[in-house]
Amino acid sequence: MTAQESTSTRPYLIRALYEWCTDNGLTPYVAVRVDDSVQVPREYVKDGEIVLNISFDATSALQLGNDFIEFKARFGGKPREILVPVGRVIAIYARENGQGMAFPPPVDVLAGGAAAAGAIAPMLAEAVSSEDASAASGAQTSEDRVVQLVSAEDGRKDGDEGGDAPRPPPAAGGARPSLKRVK
Repeated sequence: MTAQESTSTRPYLIRALYEWCTDNGLTPYVAVRVDDSVQVPREYVKDGEIVLNISFDATSALQLGNDFIEFKARFGGKPREILVPVGRVIAIYARENGQGMAFPPPVDVLAGGAAAAGAIAPMLAEAVSSEDASAASGAQTSEDRVVQLVSAEDGRKDGDEGGDAPRPPPAAGGARPSLKRVK
């Protein structure tokens, strides 16, 4: 089996980061690029995207499958069935510290919808644009590229080195997550 014939790593990474969040007492959120294949309450969609809390406390019957993320949740007190194709997930991260991973946006965003996309999709399109030349040559597919979200503020305690790599300095003006490309 060649790399292009193998299954996507996206659902496995989503499950791994979900487990990491729950093991560490963090709240896992997924950012989703919404289209007709995504079953979510449309009144909560902003700029073609929705952020969903997929924690144990916020969902019931959560299934993180290879093709879909399915669960039941309440929106404004009303129970709703949520169905998200894994390919439409553009990020999974912890609410408390912003640590997680972003994925290349769906093909419709890269093909020309990036100008009209919401807050997350343009950042992702920009983060992967430097790889366009290698992707065009067939060196990598969009599934091979992964972008990691890191918090822009340094949440470490004094004397705690923590993490595998140095964190970026805090950004002036807020604790908004920044993107870091991981190979």
